[in-house]
Amino acid sequence: MAYQWSVWRLAAFCKNFSILDRTNVRHFSSAAGHISEKAVPYTTVLKKESSGAKGPTKPLPLSTDAVVIGGGSVGCQTIYHLAKMGMTNVVLLERDRLTSGTTWHTAGLLWQLRPSDIEVELLGHTRNVVAHELEKETGLNTGWIQNGGLFIASNKQRLDEYKRLMSLGKVYGIESYVLSPAETKDLYPLMNVDDLYGTLYVPKDGTMDPAGTCTTLARAAAARGAVVIEDCPVTGIQVKTDDFGVKRVSAVETEHGTIQTSCVVNCAGVWATKIGQLAGVNVPLIAMHHAYVVTERIEGIQNMPNVRDHDASVYLRLQGDALSVGGYESNPVFWEEVSNTFAFGLFDLNWDIFMQHIDGAVNRVPVLEKTGIKSTVCGPESFTADHKPLMGEAPEVRGFFLGCGFNSAGMMLGGGCGKELAHWIIHGRPEKDMYGYDIRRFHHSLTNHNRWIQERSHEAYAKNYSVVFPFDEPLAGRNMRKCALHEELLHQGCVFQERGGWERPGWFNPEGTSAVLDYDYYGAYDIPSHENYAYKEVLKKEYTFEFPPHHDIIKKECITCRDAVALFNMSYFGKFYLVGPDARKAADWLFSADVNKPPGSTVYTCMLNKKGGAESDLTVSRLEPSSRSYPLSPAFSGTGFYLAIGGAVAQHNWSHITTVLQDMKFNCSLIDCSEELGMLSVQGPASRAVLEEVLETDLSNEAFPFSTHKLVKAAGHIVRAIRLSFVGEMGWELHVPKDSCVPVYRAVMKAGAKHGITNAGYRAIDSLSIEKGYRHWHADLRSDDTPLEAGLGFTCKLKTDIPFLGREILEKQKENGLHKRIACFTIEEKVPMFGLEAIWRNGTVVGHVRRADFGFAVDKTIAYGYIRSPDGGPVTLDFIKTGEYSLERMGVHYPATVHTKSPFDPENKRVKGIY
Repeated sequence: MAYQWSVWRLAAFCKNFSILDRTNVRHFSSAAGHISEKAVPYTTVLKKESSGAKGPTKPLPLSTDAVVIGGGSVGCQTIYHLAKMGMTNVVLLERDRLTSGTTWHTAGLLWQLRPSDIEVELLGHTRNVVAHELEKETGLNTGWIQNGGLFIASNKQRLDEYKRLMSLGKVYGIESYVLSPAETKDLYPLMNVDDLYGTLYVPKDGTMDPAGTCTTLARAAAARGAVVIEDCPVTGIQVKTDDFGVKRVSAVETEHGTIQTSCVVNCAGVWATKIGQLAGVNVPLIAMHHAYVVTERIEGIQNMPNVRDHDASVYLRLQGDALSVGGYESNPVFWEEVSNTFAFGLFDLNWDIFMQHIDGAVNRVPVLEKTGIKSTVCGPESFTADHKPLMGEAPEVRGFFLGCGFNSAGMMLGGGCGKELAHWIIHGRPEKDMYGYDIRRFHHSLTNHNRWIQERSHEAYAKNYSVVFPFDEPLAGRNMRKCALHEELLHQGCVFQERGGWERPGWFNPEGTSAVLDYDYYGAYDIPSHENYAYKEVLKKEYTFEFPPHHDIIKKECITCRDAVALFNMSYFGKFYLVGPDARKAADWLFSADVNKPPGSTVYTCMLNKKGGAESDLTVSRLEPSSRSYPLSPAFSGTGFYLAIGGAVAQHNWSHITTVLQDMKFNCSLIDCSEELGMLSVQGPASRAVLEEVLETDLSNEAFPFSTHKLVKAAGHIVRAIRLSFVGEMGWELHVPKDSCVPVYRAVMKAGAKHGITNAGYRAIDSLSIEKGYRHWHADLRSDDTPLEAGLGFTCKLKTDIPFLGREILEKQKENGLHKRIACFTIEEKVPMFGLEAIWRNGTVVGHVRRADFGFAVDKTIAYGYIRSPDGGPVTLDFIKTGEYSLERMGVHYPATVHTKSPFDPENKRVKGIY
């Protein structure tokens, strides 16, 4: 090592121990006396002296509308927002003192820019609460310091990522600047800029104080009638089963009494898994050691911005006249035996692990080499499989809400998430599209799978500072769910993507196979790294914000589909049956479209929430009654429906439907056959000619029109053939029992050989579908978009008098006008876009791109985004058509043409077989 950071000072702090040591805990609990003055870099902590016998700081109420468990950042923000929204009969229970678990030692950084519009909005609300609202309400200073933030780029790709953030920030009015190395040196004189490519400076980023913030939140909540009770551990949660067989929260138990309540909010951080177990709820998070050190005084560091040097995986937080230095390493220590009595505690720091952050910090700010360390802070934090929080109502128990797993970002996300969680509890859903944080994003088979949770959480932690590339895939927790065709396609060069635990085809590599191997933890913990790992090397080649190197391969898949025929394995789709006495009533209420067509009909529809937002888009097929149960149909009489839903969001859909059925007390059943059926989609002008050799039925337009389905024989096997397309071509989906998938697939490929058939994956589907203007849920169609805003008014039965969930909101929108509306854009210049680009109309930002891809048939980049009027008024089609547009990509404006219809086959002829 070319340098050392005051080795003689470090030696006193070095306490090396095995990476697997879970018991070396330094306690600062209430009974342990004072916290060391240098333990954390805050002048105030909420730990108290022991007074002997402990008990609740306030009497327990007999009943409340909600009980929030955990007095950290998110718990305090949640009870504050509940009270502010009018739910004042609420109580917060903290087992020790406020902040005593993980919040008290947090770094408290707030960065406003993230690669997500929703996260930018959540962070903006936190900043507003901490910097403005709380002080106005209480007269108390939360400890907010606005010293700015500086992101360091050591290469072009990193700076490109920052430029993407800057463009998105303009949509929200967030001031930011890309600085040259020289400009960075002027801003931060102590910084080494010799190896810099550039930086991103956000002047209004800052730092929060955990004790000051949580104390103020608690006082503000109490002023509105909420009750905050400390020194009151939760010992049990009562769950009762109602008359319809639904499990619901009924009470919270403590050593000092029981509180009757129908709502529990689990904000217990590292301890959230244990709280979940009390109610039979899976909470898929894991506890790890997370550390930083605090330096002695540094002359000239005062008023400098906080720094994130992502490529060195280190952050530098201003702490008065010193710095806190921390980061994310590839070999974090897991805390497997989480102690119930751990409060205001720290672990001894493992210098062998932490030293990599010292190296990066000294390189960036060389004066640190001669600066001593005042204290070390190594405490527990909770981490999740995708480095996103766990929020929303648990699918196992009604009334049990999650607000945990914040991956050391609970302070900066707490305000926005606390508000959304409060809205969720009071109104049944959040205001924003919170799917990315919703516990229902994880399939139920994964949320209690310990290996998957540990592997994915480790990788998410280790890659926290990695560049977020558009086509990256996880290496951890793979091969959890594989369809019957997995091996068949692997040997044909399939490069798999992971969605919802499923391995689904991404694209097909003609250069050979690239199997996904068991996770090697990137060589950490003495686990040997895979050598010559083909799949990992393929992913690395795609680490770019330009067109990926496999662009032409995906082009070939797309053009073959447009000109001849392609086979898409879509077996990962969710496949549900809705049957029972009230199935028709349920379908009327659940689905925005009228699905009560004759048996043999298939309808594309949305499912909406109370606010008219799209919780899903899916196809619903009306079934003939069946006397026997088998994969292609359950046994039922009366009305029945077959639902096909994107596999990545199948759990979300299942939970949404189940919740609605329970709330409306419909007497019907939802049956999951996702694992029992495969799904092959044969698409293209030659699809009929190919399938005529495989299916024993008439495929003419007259005999088998678009949006219909039949049970037919395929190569001697019974399948359900549905004439549909998600790529804008004539084609059929074959829903096949899993044991028949391989022979049916081989028969299709054999029949298609003379027509030039090709395997194609979801990268091709992404391109083909955006060309045709088909929506992708959670991209250009989300739970905060109504079908009218999304251009899907045709999916809504507004011309009938049939009530459906969300109808009233849509009727009001039709009457009052739309305040946002989707628009399609193409650009002439051959540059890729991936979403988050700013949309400019007549020189003013009016939105951002939600989804973008390259359309090979039109030979243009295509982008979709929602437009708002700068004056806040309704957005008409004339408003969209009359503007002059550009899309800002990484700070560069590209002139754009707006379209109100899809740029490819706008007359919709090809799906009907008209070529």
